[in-house]
This record gives sequence, structure tokens and C-alpha cells, in this order.
Amino acid sequence: MKSSEWHVETRQSSKTESPSSRDSENAHETGSLSIVILGASGDLAKKKTFPALFHLYEQGFLPRNEVCIFGYARTKITDDELKNRLHGYLVPGKDSSSEQLEEVSKFLHLLVLRFANRLFVPQWNRDNIANVQIVFREDFGTEGRGGYFDQYGIIRDIIQNHLLQVFCLVAMEKPVSLKAEHIRDEKVKVLESVLPIKDDEVVLGQYEGYRDDATVPDDSNTPTFATIILRVNNERWDGVPFILKAGKALNSRKADIRVQFKDVPGDIFKCKRQERNEFVIRLQPSEAMYMKLIVKKPGLDMEIVESELDLSYRQRYQGVTIPEAYERLILDTIRGDQQHFVRRDELKASWEIFTPLLHQIDEGEFKPIPYKPGTRGPAEADKLLLEKAGYVQTPSYKWIPPTL
Repeated sequence: MKSSEWHVETRQSSKTESPSSRDSENAHETGSLSIVILGASGDLAKKKTFPALFHLYEQGFLPRNEVCIFGYARTKITDDELKNRLHGYLVPGKDSSSEQLEEVSKFLHLLVLRFANRLFVPQWNRDNIANVQIVFREDFGTEGRGGYFDQYGIIRDIIQNHLLQVFCLVAMEKPVSLKAEHIRDEKVKVLESVLPIKDDEVVLGQYEGYRDDATVPDDSNTPTFATIILRVNNERWDGVPFILKAGKALNSRKADIRVQFKDVPGDIFKCKRQERNEFVIRLQPSEAMYMKLIVKKPGLDMEIVESELDLSYRQRYQGVTIPEAYERLILDTIRGDQQHFVRRDELKASWEIFTPLLHQIDEGEFKPIPYKPGTRGPAEADKLLLEKAGYVQTPSYKWIPPTL
């Protein structure tokens, strides 16, 4: 299928129709469907929304005979101009998941991992887990979007929504079923169990050069980096710090969940090493799950080294298309599946966690620490992990994604 066969118009639809004869278990949707994209001339629509719809159509998840997509934007733009803008982004057969660095919730994978494996069920609690990190790192800055970003900052833009959704899935109790309401019930419960954030368990940063953007105020107090410790007041997680970390202009691009287990009691090996077992879910790029283990290096000497059990998705599931987050969410919307969407009480609970801190920042009571682009962020953030969260670093270890 060529992209020119895909019908897109830049005009307002007078009527929005729902797909008829819909079967959520069947890839082939029937009936007619009209979709209106607000902000059709924007960067998000160009890079994410239109490509996601195109890939759904290409794979047969949208009605083949009658699907119309209407774009609405404040910018004056013709059909031909819009098609020219989208031309390089609507590529048949392209797997865009490796480029997706703005959504970090692989909801169903986390759910299956936690609740379908006997190995993890008895371990997933304060008796075994020392701390949990949920990390989102970008190696680029605001790139001309400084004026927009400055209205929100890294907490509103990334932590309050994306990382908090991942936090819910890591920390929530087992739902009664996979029905949307049952999953959302458990997410609300864990959010309502989060204690108020302490000032000394927050580190904010702003990369040097951020204010050089002409659209950013010279005295901007907006953080481009944040490390925040959340504490959950319930039986499962009492005493376990959850570290939410996000930043721009850092030294790498990645999003992962890092569960660090407690030390093994009674060390008989006397190896004077500080490594701990860690279970890591790499959300992007190079989607993978791996467990860091302490093993004996082959040979006659008793040398202890750190290695891993590795499930890298692209190696294990070759030829399988990994859908982008926007594809999943748009398809769920069409099907009426709400399990990946935020309910009103969940939204209220999530904002209650961060609103006091956000007010402090907006009023200038909390100042971000300058950091150089291309670094890990403020050094104070690493100090916070060591002193307040009890995180044990292993700088000598580096996970290397396997090659195909």
C-alpha cells in the first residue's frame, strides 16, 4: 500500500461515526470511521499521531473501505501542504517503536510479568526489594520548543503522567480481572497511599543553555530535570523508596524500570563486593527484560562476577512488529477499551501528589540546580539516591543489548 492511497483531509468533519460490527479480538475492523486530529499541523501529529494511524490502517486495524481522517489546526494549510509535511513519516512497513521516546507505558507486559509468574509474586514486596527506580532520559534539549516546555516543566510533562502510570503498574495490587475498571481501581488505591513528598527527597535541575532559547524567559525557574522519591504507606511497600527520575539534555536516551533487591544475608563468599540483584525492564530503546545476577567466572579461581539473564525482544521475537504506544492507545479508543486511560479519580489522586511541589516551584521557593548538557544531571541527584534511597551503584557493570 502506498501512502498516497490513504485519504486525509484538512477540513472539519460534520459528523463523527463509530465503527459498526466491531470485534476487539479480530484485527480486521469493519464499518465506517471518522477521526478528527486537533493540531494537525503540529510536531506531535506529524511524528506520532498520523504515523500511528497509518500503521494501523496498513495492518488492517482500521476499516478498509471507509475511514476518513480530518485535520484541524490554527495554522492555515492546504491538503497538499499537509501531505508534503507527512510524506517522510508515512512509510509502509516501518517499525517506529525504536524511535518512540515519549511514551513509556508497555502496560500489558508489566501486568503479565507481575501477576503470571510465580517467581515474582512472593518477591514483589518490602521484604525483598530495597528500592525501585523509574527512569526517563533524553539526550537532547527542548530543541526550539522552549517556550512551550517552559509553561510545564519536566514534572508536568513527563513525571506526573508517564512515569506515574508506570509506577502504578509496578506498585499496585493484583486486580480482580483485566477489566478496565478493576485495573483502574487498583491504580487509584496505590496513588491514594502515596505520602506527601518531602523537600529533602527532591532534586531539580536545569541544563545550562536552556535559557538561551529566545522563547524562554531569562529568569526561568522551570526544571528540565527532576529526581523525586515517592513513598507508599501500605503493607506491601512500607519503607521502599520509589525513585522517579526524568531529564533532558542528559548523556543517554532510555526509559527503564530498575528493581533493586536487598543484600543476601550472611555473605559466605567474603568477596568485598557490593553488587545487588536487579531486575530491569528496558522500555526503550532496545526493549528487554534482564536480571542482574552474581555468578562465578569460569576457571579454577574463585572469582565472582556480575552477569545477567537476558530477554531482549528483538532477538527473541524476530519478525514480530512491536507496536508504538500511540498505535495501541488509538486502537483501544476505537474499540472502547479504557484500561490504558486515566479515570477521573485517578487523575485527581495523581495531581494531589505533585501539586504542592509544583506550587513551590511556580512561586520560586524551589530552585533547579544548573547542570551541563551531556551529563547525568546534577550530582546532588546521585547523592540523593545513595543517602535517602539506599541505592547501591555498580559502575563497573554495563548491559550490552545482544545483536541479531
